[in-house]
Amino acid sequence: MLFNSTDFLVFFGLFLVAYWLVRRSRAARNWLVVVASYLFYGWWDYRFLGLLFLTSALDFIVGIRLEGTRTRSGRKAWLVASVGVNLAVLFTFKYFDFFRESFEALLEGIGLPVRWHGFHLILPVGISFYTFQSMSYAIDVYRRQVPACRNLIQFLAYVAFFPQLVAGPIERAAALLPQFQRTLHIDPAKLESGFGLVVWGFFKKIVLADQLAPLVELVFQHDTSSGPMILLGTVAFALQIYGDFSGYSDIARGVARILGFELRLNFDRPYFATDLREFWRRWHISLSTWLRDYLYVPLGGSRGSRSRTYLNLFVTMLLGGLWHGAAVNFVLWGLWHGLGLALHRWWRENRRWRLPTGCAWGLTMGFVLYGWLLFRADSPARLLALHEGLSHWTLPVWWTTYIWNLTILAAPLLAVEGWQHRTGSVEFPGAEMPRAGRAVVLGFLVLGIALCWETEASPFIYFQF
Repeated sequence: MLFNSTDFLVFFGLFLVAYWLVRRSRAARNWLVVVASYLFYGWWDYRFLGLLFLTSALDFIVGIRLEGTRTRSGRKAWLVASVGVNLAVLFTFKYFDFFRESFEALLEGIGLPVRWHGFHLILPVGISFYTFQSMSYAIDVYRRQVPACRNLIQFLAYVAFFPQLVAGPIERAAALLPQFQRTLHIDPAKLESGFGLVVWGFFKKIVLADQLAPLVELVFQHDTSSGPMILLGTVAFALQIYGDFSGYSDIARGVARILGFELRLNFDRPYFATDLREFWRRWHISLSTWLRDYLYVPLGGSRGSRSRTYLNLFVTMLLGGLWHGAAVNFVLWGLWHGLGLALHRWWRENRRWRLPTGCAWGLTMGFVLYGWLLFRADSPARLLALHEGLSHWTLPVWWTTYIWNLTILAAPLLAVEGWQHRTGSVEFPGAEMPRAGRAVVLGFLVLGIALCWETEASPFIYFQF
């Protein structure tokens, strides 16, 4: 079920009525959240509901066993069981065929052609998100950072909470689980701010990202794209993926806030970053902090030698790229950012002067944009064609129309985010205005959404991950 669909609007409207009726009973609310979340997830394919329940039930049992087991070896065994099963499920559905095909290509390259039949499994939507969220709970219990949850319904609600189930943010048990254990307090101010976030998220998805999509396709699926058009297409994709993904995150935060929950901020104006480390503190924050806390730090972080620190950065970002999918472009994108973070760390440790802010921002955005070109190229052949196109600097007759459309679509987002960057706001546009001003701003956003609303909803980009 897509947020930007009539089905979801009907579903959420009916859910709100039921939620209001059971608002005084914590147990009934949690039951309702679980049932609604499983209905929401099963709307795509009910067959994967068992997989979602298996992941949740496994880590629920593991959490209790981790808290009840006294020996270090016994606790490690339970943790290994959780991590092993979760990663095995993720590997089977997401990576098995990729590594099989890569191994076949390697054998064929040395003169040993072999063919095995792959599973060709359908990728369950959101599996990377809810697997990481459930697995982090078991790790946190093992580290004694959170107590084990002993209420199965609360835990099922934590893993399957529908606003953030299929595309995050990836929540931590310490932040989200207690919210299913407290009494609901209806706050009119939070209802209004939640509605504002939902509207702003819809605007970024429907008015910005979906309208940029044809411009991106025109460049990245066109065999004769020239250098200037590839540059413009990459900028368009950078804005599209940001509007699409941060739009989803804003809708998720807004829907959760209407229900009385707070989800973590997942994007914080990443294109205003002046170095790559800052970019990753602002982009997909829930994943970057997950990789830091559960991968980079356990690998040794920056506690070892300089070369070991650089290796840890490369490994972390490589796996961060693979998290997005089993494809060469994601591997290259991860390695590119690993290289960038290692270079940034070397520069901070050895620099003799400080770059001007404008220059630092320009270099950072240039690096990020080339990364998006790697990310968007859906095959090695397409990537080679794009690089070949960069050497041709002819312009098609419609290039001015392309620039004009790109400017018109990007202007509202850049204006709002520029203002928010100055004020430090992470809420919807106009949140700091008097009520009349907020109403006017939200009215314009709703009008834009209504004008661009499509009968057939466009999926969010990150649903494929």
